[in-house]
Amino acid sequence: MTEPLAGIRVLDLTNVLAGPYCCYQLALMGAEVIKVERPGGGDLARVLGADPDRNKAGMGISFLAQNADKKSVTLDMKSEKGKALLKRLVQTADVLVENFRPGVMDRLGLGYNVLREVNPNLIYCAISGFGQYGPRRDDPAYDQIVQGISGVMSITGAPDTAPYRVGYPLADTVGGMTAAFAVSAALNANPRGTFLDVAMSEAVVSTMGWVVSNFLVGGVTPAAHGNENTTSAPSGTFATRDSPINIAANRDEQWQALARHLGQDDLLNNPDYATREDRKQNRHALREALEQTLRTRPATDWVRELNAIGVPTGQVLTVPEALADEQLSGRGLIGSVRVQSEDMKLAGSPVVMDGARRMPQNAPPELGADNNAIWSEIGLSNAEIEALNKEGVI
Repeated sequence: MTEPLAGIRVLDLTNVLAGPYCCYQLALMGAEVIKVERPGGGDLARVLGADPDRNKAGMGISFLAQNADKKSVTLDMKSEKGKALLKRLVQTADVLVENFRPGVMDRLGLGYNVLREVNPNLIYCAISGFGQYGPRRDDPAYDQIVQGISGVMSITGAPDTAPYRVGYPLADTVGGMTAAFAVSAALNANPRGTFLDVAMSEAVVSTMGWVVSNFLVGGVTPAAHGNENTTSAPSGTFATRDSPINIAANRDEQWQALARHLGQDDLLNNPDYATREDRKQNRHALREALEQTLRTRPATDWVRELNAIGVPTGQVLTVPEALADEQLSGRGLIGSVRVQSEDMKLAGSPVVMDGARRMPQNAPPELGADNNAIWSEIGLSNAEIEALNKEGVI
């Protein structure tokens, strides 16, 4: 399989999730990613996750999830020797990604204006909560903070339960994927040197396109609607005999096919449901009417039968069920790598390219695992590496 980013070297100066996820996507596309971590502790994610023993060993599950196929070196960027070493490493790189608070790298004397003198072709990607300028620029930005400030929590949940956070680190992940997209685009430029300012909050707002446009263009204030699709009805989550299903009868012909298949033709003659707008206005009564029949049989029956007649339907699965589902498992999204004598399952690239999916080939690195190889590559002798290690520079 051709690796589209083969030959590209990325310096990953990031921590926890947004930046590491960005660089993991670049690694899966074939880039050489060198994770630059602080001596003695490294990425905070090394001590995060559901397994306390792995956390103690500095290989927490949160770290494992998005750091396969990377190399790790340690470097104290606050020391003068460490700054000099980073500049030497930058000379060999195509991309640098960091997710410190805005201004941190400048205060260290390692900001873009300094590093572009070292390497004019460097693509420098700064990921932050709110961007490199603006009144919130210096505010700390964890995922839930960004979810709240971006407005996404206000529309998540039901009217009587919102605001709710999305059940996974949405802002971190969307911010990281946005940064990977931006880096990939910048790599296509000639000459390459550029500064990329990626704000997690803006990345999230950008994904809320319909919601934002309904307000900006239509003047409709976004609100929480639970599991209801506000653009159509019947469209949302419905109860069955054993587990919920999602039905999206968004077109008139789908609505008609649904009602007839359920043996509820009388609903088609009810003036409350005559048009799309009527059905939207009376969506809750319509859902209750449909559930009278849907509750009589199991979810799998309805999914099979309704899809067969052109009414989009799907089960609401738990995460373990989703991972075991034949569609996902059959396409090979989850692979395994050997981590400390153990086969560990990790997600590969979400992209299938020419019929092949790029899967992680190498385990997430132990802290500083590649110190000797990388530092000797840029010209340090074994004696110099040992001395820098004793000084705590690496």
